[in-house]
Amino acid sequence: MNALLTVRVRYFAALREALGTEEQVQMPSNSTLGELRDQLIGRGGEHARLLARGRALRCALDQVMADESAGLRDGAEVAFFPPVTGG
Repeated sequence: MNALLTVRVRYFAALREALGTEEQVQMPSNSTLGELRDQLIGRGGEHARLLARGRALRCALDQVMADESAGLRDGAEVAFFPPVTGG
């Protein structure tokens, strides 16, 4: 049996308006950031629409920008947010 880890998922900008500020998510140990995104997409509804593959989305793991191959650890903080545009 695969052990579970718990991560804190935070949403920013338009994601926050639709999905809320944050939530706790359980994942199998040895999961990646990309697998977390896929699990959230699998919920359907707003999660599927806003986190969908092909949408521009930035991720941070423990407040450091990360790509989806980054491994998760128990107690990690993951943030999802749209890319910032300059002006």
